Amino acid sequence: MLNSLKQVTYGDEMMEAVADAMPLPLVVVGRDERIMAANAPARTLFSEAMVGRHYITVLRQPMLLDAIENVLRLSEPAETVYRITESQRELVYDVVVRPVTVADFACVTVAFEDKTELNEAGQMRRDFVANVSHELRTPLTAVLGFIETLLGPASEDDVARKRFLEIMSREAQRMNRIVGDLLSLSRVEAERRVRPTDQVDIPAVLRSVVSSLHPVAEAQGVDLILEGADGTEEVPGDHDQLTQVFTNLIENAIKYGGRDKEVHVCLTSHTVEPTMRSSAIRVDISDQGEGIATQHIPRLTERFYRVDSHRSREMGGTGLGLAIVKHILNRHRGRLRVESHVGQGSCFSVILPYE
Repeated sequence: MLNSLKQVTYGDEMMEAVADAMPLPLVVVGRDERIMAANAPARTLFSEAMVGRHYITVLRQPMLLDAIENVLRLSEPAETVYRITESQRELVYDVVVRPVTVADFACVTVAFEDKTELNEAGQMRRDFVANVSHELRTPLTAVLGFIETLLGPASEDDVARKRFLEIMSREAQRMNRIVGDLLSLSRVEAERRVRPTDQVDIPAVLRSVVSSLHPVAEAQGVDLILEGADGTEEVPGDHDQLTQVFTNLIENAIKYGGRDKEVHVCLTSHTVEPTMRSSAIRVDISDQGEGIATQHIPRLTERFYRVDSHRSREMGGTGLGLAIVKHILNRHRGRLRVESHVGQGSCFSVILPYE
């Protein structure tokens, strides 16, 4: 038992050196139940003035205190979980408590391993699977229901058959768009650490995208205006992915900007871009639509997040477009900025570094 062991006095400098050699937060508790040493990560996690205090007054959480007490009493290893909330984010640590005995010296080490990102990634995967299941279940249920109706009561009704087949076609197309966007998102994420090196002429990309979307704009009565894209401005990038970025953003502006309005696509070059701390090219895509409430803006790039779910689905949205944009721009070391005011329209800005 640790309580039966004699404790010799080791210099504070030696204990601090041993603790500081650990990259993880580490706390050393002596036989007298006082904290003998704590490295810098541990002091940041708990308190700068924790050394010399009783461990109960610093560590506080019951599960952690019970684990330390059991190790002090029984000299057997223990493990537990330590959770705290910081800036509205839950931090999770796996804690390993071990007895240490060297000659006549005994203590207990308490090591904290940050599992926050791993837990968040697991939660994101679970949410993602749930969202995909939900998004696909609705059109799939509709298609199955119409098939059952066509095989039964409406088998001889030509009018009903045509109407049901049209609805089934729309729902099948919606599922196809969701699967296509999921595959696109997967490809982008697989390449997220590989920075593209080809030179891409951004004005040429914008001219091509605007030209291809003019029929969509005309159908909505939208005047699509391109400014500042007459010359040549090259940045390192992936041509197809940047084309996808601008297609998604301009198409969104046309769809949600309202009929008989204007959508402006404006390209500018900045010698010093504050958000990049270097020279960059900036493309602003602004509409005259209803605008987006402030509370929605931080979540726009989340997968399947929609400000207006019903309206988005009616317009063929999958809820993945802005998530794809964010991941592509991350790969290009770029930025996406959103400014919007309810009733005054929105502006989505793409910022890409020259180097």
